[in-house]
Amino acid sequence: MDGAGGTEGGTGKFFLGLAMMGGGFYLLLSSVVVSSGFGLGTWLFALGGHGVTGGIILVPLVLGIALIFYDARSKIGWLVATLSFAALVFGVIASVSLNLRTMSGFELLCILGLAFGGLGLFLRSLR
Repeated sequence: MDGAGGTEGGTGKFFLGLAMMGGGFYLLLSSVVVSSGFGLGTWLFALGGHGVTGGIILVPLVLGIALIFYDARSKIGWLVATLSFAALVFGVIASVSLNLRTMSGFELLCILGLAFGGLGLFLRSLR
């Protein structure tokens, strides 16, 4: 019977590496703190030296939605609504901040050892 990677054996290494990798990356990603400074009065980006806020983006979005409800075939309504929605999503994503929570060096080394040791064992079993 062939194991992982089509060779004899390797199934135990495969599942051990998979478990280590899954646990390590889970611990690493659960240590990341995601925060955002987004608000309707917060600048999403600047155009010509003037700040564009989330509230200003909502005005063309609402107008585009109104045009779509008035006439569903209105290309200008779909264009305005789509572009303003895209600008709003872009502004929210651009305002996201990722930080690693405070932990000791030992904790970080254990997490990285689990994650990347498991990855190495997983890849070794496939060879």
